[in-house]
Amino acid sequence: MGITTIATKPVRVAVASLAGLGIAGGIAVAADAATGTIKTSGANLTVRKGPGTGYAAVGTIAKGTKVTISCQTTGSTVRGTYGTSNIWDKIGTGRFVSDAYVYTGSDGRVAPKCGTGGSTGSTTPSGIIGNDYPYSGQTSGVDPWNFYKGQCTSFAAWRARSVKHVSFTNSYKGQHWGNANHWDDAARAAGVTTSSRPHVGDIAQSDAGSYGHVAYVAKVNANGSFVVEEYNWANPEHYGTRTTTVGGAHGQFDTFIRF
Repeated sequence: MGITTIATKPVRVAVASLAGLGIAGGIAVAADAATGTIKTSGANLTVRKGPGTGYAAVGTIAKGTKVTISCQTTGSTVRGTYGTSNIWDKIGTGRFVSDAYVYTGSDGRVAPKCGTGGSTGSTTPSGIIGNDYPYSGQTSGVDPWNFYKGQCTSFAAWRARSVKHVSFTNSYKGQHWGNANHWDDAARAAGVTTSSRPHVGDIAQSDAGSYGHVAYVAKVNANGSFVVEEYNWANPEHYGTRTTTVGGAHGQFDTFIRF
């Protein structure tokens, strides 16, 4: 039996400041923009287009850099210098960093919620995100959401979780989602919106073939065609992108699940 060690993490002592916190009844509450300092082990911190690791990288920022946080929102969970957090700090237009790497003086919120008080958050990214699937190259075993790694269902589950911030698993909302050809039925039974037309961020679904297929809608074109990101289509158990259309034929999709 191995020995389990518990790592300690730096503590951000809560300190109210006029710039970042208001005081109501002796309790610090987020009010205006706040400031923070990037704290990493030494490497530059990746800046994302939106609040999550599923969004495209738009740059990096060095350790020790002071940043202004206009607002905060929730996104994908990250483990960093200050433990595990799903809070993301907006430090510019289309620029977000994980709060797990930012010293703010508090482990909670220090700035307004994005989308309130005049501050705006981000929307689902439009365009190809890229192969950020955490199990890329793995062709056996089950992912943490109970789908087989390298399959279209596992990748679609990753997109639903990392981009749409849905706590999606193979038993989401009490349904067994299973193979891709069952996802449309499971979505309806779970009360998840389905549509016959694609929107960016949808999970495209088809019943065609033995097991069906699911993919992530990355872009919708003016002519009605759309671009998907997917696994296990053109290259078995590998990532790919392609442009396709609405329909029931092989390679097309006719249901779009909107988490």
